[in-house]
Amino acid sequence: MALREQLNEDIKAAMKAREQDKLAALRLLLSEVKRREVDERITLDDAGVVAVVEKMLKQRKDSISQFEKAARQDLVDKEKFEVGVLEGYLPQQLTQAEVDAIVADAIASTGASSAADMGKVMGVVKPKLAGRADMGKVSALIKAKLAGG
Repeated sequence: MALREQLNEDIKAAMKAREQDKLAALRLLLSEVKRREVDERITLDDAGVVAVVEKMLKQRKDSISQFEKAARQDLVDKEKFEVGVLEGYLPQQLTQAEVDAIVADAIASTGASSAADMGKVMGVVKPKLAGRADMGKVSALIKAKLAGG
């Protein structure tokens, strides 16, 4: 089942179960998907929906750190709940060993030898890891390996 169809089914289930918090998070995701479709005049496939989910997750995680600094535990809890709901729409995450292997293979196949080659490596790695690994951590891993780490 496509992610968009799954999202609609989950919204119906949350409505029937009267899960208001989950319903609000799902509706937020659906509205963001629709907004992007209207803005770009496209219909998002599963990869597009995953990209929207990743962006929303990054926003939530940034918000959590800000709310923690402001000692707003109520808002931290709300954001963490939304993160849990959104993560359900990501593909199966890769293990660290799998990510390391893909990065090492990309570095070898591109002949990258310094930080100047970071873009080449990211170009190879991103399609393989998008939605399946934290790209911030992947970027840091590539930098470390190219720096001789």
